[in-house]
Amino acid sequence: MTSKARIPRTFEEFNTYITTTSSYMADGTPTTNAVRLGLLDAEVAQWTALSTEWSPLFVKYGDKKNSRTTAIKDQMLLIIDNVVNLDQTQHILDRIAASPNVTIADMETFNIKKGVLQKTTRTVSTTPINEAVVSGIQLLGGGSVAIKCRTTSGERASICEGADCVQYNYMVGTTPPTSADDQALKSGLSTKASFNLVLGAASSEKKLYIYFRWNNTKHPELAGPWSALQTTLIV
Repeated sequence: MTSKARIPRTFEEFNTYITTTSSYMADGTPTTNAVRLGLLDAEVAQWTALSTEWSPLFVKYGDKKNSRTTAIKDQMLLIIDNVVNLDQTQHILDRIAASPNVTIADMETFNIKKGVLQKTTRTVSTTPINEAVVSGIQLLGGGSVAIKCRTTSGERASICEGADCVQYNYMVGTTPPTSADDQALKSGLSTKASFNLVLGAASSEKKLYIYFRWNNTKHPELAGPWSALQTTLIV
């Protein structure tokens, strides 16, 4: 990818990006790349649907004489905006970058963290975050919980120095995970130290199992250590 933005905005570059990434999400056996990277089925379905909607429009756009119209171009711009909004709302690319399973191939495919993949003159810290996350979980009812995270030396919820988010791996059920890298865990992140996690009313009476760590989405290799497993009964 040559675009400075993670998601290209020109039609030709976006066409390569959306078709390549949608196929890449579905690739992988027996576990797809999307599942390995912690993406939800609904997110993959939305991304794929936008790719499917895009393809015939790009074909029409390529026919300058007969079908490249202003209406076609407007529809294409709308799809690009929808993909960008989906990423910004669900933090899809940030979560891929923060995944413990991310690879160089993943980052190249999704146009993430180009500074590591290309030569750069900027100096990047190579010191991992060693601060642990101290978390507090408050039950809100209806299958939702409020979470506050701070450093070991802090008194208020705040993001650790060197990090830009809290990463969390979690699952709902009755059997605890074996570790923070358990494949059954879902992954998420929050750029705020205080946030709500909506698990759904169907989760009531089950247990939330969750791990936390400080992370830097631009430099995920510097992520801090995972916290001990936190467990709470959902109401």
